[in-house]
Amino acid sequence: MSNALLSANALTCIREDRILFDQLSFDIMPGDLLQIEGPNGAGKTSLLRILAGLSRPYDGQVEYAGASIERERDAFYENLLYLGHLAGVKGELTAQENLAFNLTMHGDQCNDLDAALATVNLTGFEDALASHLSAGQNRRIALARLWQSEAKIWILDEPFTAIDKAGVNELETLFVKHIDNGGAVILTSHQDIQLGADRLKRITLDYNFY
Repeated sequence: MSNALLSANALTCIREDRILFDQLSFDIMPGDLLQIEGPNGAGKTSLLRILAGLSRPYDGQVEYAGASIERERDAFYENLLYLGHLAGVKGELTAQENLAFNLTMHGDQCNDLDAALATVNLTGFEDALASHLSAGQNRRIALARLWQSEAKIWILDEPFTAIDKAGVNELETLFVKHIDNGGAVILTSHQDIQLGADRLKRITLDYNFY
């Protein structure tokens, strides 16, 4: 029996009559950090959404702990943290309220929210409405969940968007800590990740014209 946390089995994705990827298979093991690469339109976000159970593939299936994610839906989502390309914060809530809402919605602990926001350099903005903050600050509100999450599988679409160099370094350090504790990270990024070839796996999607 496989010890994979997540398995992609012969995934095929078609969008607007164009094949993005075909018969794509791979396993995500505890301790894996996988970067999905490729040009715009190659299907990176589509693949992440399929892995997170937010979209269905044209063919193939995604398995969690050896069973389809549909069959193990509750257990799968208890162990998944997904951050999409958009920040996913509510403008009418404060930074702290947004973080508390997202953590509660996903069953995570709402302990020491100020410390979590401080980790992403939002000290002093805890009570500011998200609508009054910059795109980068809203992104950091979403990313603060990572420091509180108990999920084993992190699926992150462009987590470094609107984040400065110091923030990128902090995220990379957190990723290493997470995979060293038996978790897994799957992400897309247009920039190089400075973790070394021994810590980082890559899948490259090509842009198909058919």
